[in-house]
Amino acid sequence: MSPFPTIFISHGSPMLALQDSPARRFLQSVGLSLPRPKAIAVISAHWETTGRPAVSLAVQPATIHDFGGFPQALHALSYPAPGAPAVAERTASLFEAAGLAVERSAQRGLDHGAWIPLSLMYPAADVPVMQISLVRGASAASHHLLGQALAQLRHEGVLVIGSGSMTHNLHEFRGQSVDAPAPHWVSEFESWMREHLENNDRAALLDYRNRAPSASQNHPSAEHLLPLFVALGAAGIGAKAQLLHASVEYGVLAMDAYAFN
Repeated sequence: MSPFPTIFISHGSPMLALQDSPARRFLQSVGLSLPRPKAIAVISAHWETTGRPAVSLAVQPATIHDFGGFPQALHALSYPAPGAPAVAERTASLFEAAGLAVERSAQRGLDHGAWIPLSLMYPAADVPVMQISLVRGASAASHHLLGQALAQLRHEGVLVIGSGSMTHNLHEFRGQSVDAPAPHWVSEFESWMREHLENNDRAALLDYRNRAPSASQNHPSAEHLLPLFVALGAAGIGAKAQLLHASVEYGVLAMDAYAFN
């Protein structure tokens, strides 16, 4: 079996599950373009643990509706994919082999950063899924190292997905329409990230908060970009970045997606 690419996707607003947009249509098509994985490992912006990463061993992970203020139709959705406890245990063993402490969660379900994009990519909910947490407050470089520890998974039929957002400053949301244009500070950051990803300039990328234009304005907190660094690390040092999709929603959410291979 050829190794799987690793993927970074921008999951945007929970309304992605219901509302048509270019990013939604992209996610509906991308699952069809990939070989079928035996399991999926998702690193989502919406699960952070303290001090060490965690893996979910849930056999039948619950659909977590970790949002408020959205239509009831969104809360009525579920994603009943089976868990992947054996892959979760394998993931924990890879962390431990790399000298990294890891927590094991028996019951953690799928947050919206996982189940909403997966419901578009694999709507039959028939691919086993497990989640890996971010480490709260840890750097981009630390998350890149976490990804490197997971590199073997892509040789074992597991699709590693980092789910976050290329830009994510909801304080700048002013009720714009889903197709509102991006302000310059969003476009400049997205362009800088694209250039350095395509050039595989990891030193610059890992120091993005100091080097990228308007980094703190686009990411007042880092959790929505950190899944990218896990996916990048899991692909291996020489992996090439392929831009799969670029669009902007609500003016402030760049919805870029990349494959690393």
